[in-house]
Amino acid sequence: MIAANTNSTSHWHQLADSVLDGHSLTREEAKGILECDDVEILDLLAATYKIRYRYHQNNIQLYQLKNAKSGLCPEDCGYCSQSIVSDAKIDKYAWLNEEKLMAGARQAKENQARTYCIVASGRGPTNREVEHVSKVVEKIKAETGLHICCCLGLLKPEQADRRKAAGVDRINHNLNTSRKYYETICSTHTYEDRIDTLKIASNAGMELCSGLIVGMGETIDDIVEVIMELKQLNVESIPVNFLNSIDGTPLEAVKELNPRYCLKVLCLLRMAHPRIEIRIAGGREINMRSMQAFGLYAANSLFVSDYLTTKGQLPEEDHRMILDMGFVIDQSMPVKTCESAC
Repeated sequence: MIAANTNSTSHWHQLADSVLDGHSLTREEAKGILECDDVEILDLLAATYKIRYRYHQNNIQLYQLKNAKSGLCPEDCGYCSQSIVSDAKIDKYAWLNEEKLMAGARQAKENQARTYCIVASGRGPTNREVEHVSKVVEKIKAETGLHICCCLGLLKPEQADRRKAAGVDRINHNLNTSRKYYETICSTHTYEDRIDTLKIASNAGMELCSGLIVGMGETIDDIVEVIMELKQLNVESIPVNFLNSIDGTPLEAVKELNPRYCLKVLCLLRMAHPRIEIRIAGGREINMRSMQAFGLYAANSLFVSDYLTTKGQLPEEDHRMILDMGFVIDQSMPVKTCESAC
């Protein structure tokens, strides 16, 4: 049972008020959030909610994923069930055709998602694959008006330009962890490769979506470092994944998270990025369990329905959770945000 700690109330509320006045969180303050005693969680959430409400009121944006190409990946990311080093029992298939990608978009619209995410395994797309996605995106935009995010791996400048021309609004390419820890989870590409792809997407005029995976054996310093790096990149959206240790992956035995720590991470993200869309992403059902709803006091976005190779909560359950908390599903198109006052 979590008990209230009245001695900590003023500290977290003072910190939240300073953030609302323009203060940028220091590394020591960030570490303090992750290291705080569990009895302080309710105070921390209440303080964080003040920031969330200032910039996002009680609105929730929903995203829905479509795995356009599953498995068959030459990369060795240790957390991923689709990687070459994974023995996970997953569906493996080449690129979905236009009909199936369109069907996914219609389903996203029905599930009240604002953004449809087209994701594909692999190091990076061929020009032919980029053209295939671009043509489908043009049709999705014309029929549904959905906000479109694509995550297809490492990008070349001309590929980014083609996607922008087709109507892709946002590129997702997660940093996942700190620069220092990155080589522990992947050796087939570098942290800098990911930074370069985000810069290419930004130069092409697309919004940036980039986040992290928590619970891979990293330290608190690693989490703070990647959160600060995301601030330097001026991302518009930050998905926060909590490791789902899938059998058959190198990280299958890593199970170090609890719901309270997950909430602290979400509070840290909101404190560090007050204006930015913070999305609770993969692994929330496994790691946050009965405390998922509390995460909405910090985050203003959710993935709805299933993930890439794992099942998620039913959309109807997500909708009910949102409404039970007094929040509102917002399907309007996003307004571009920035880290500093715009």
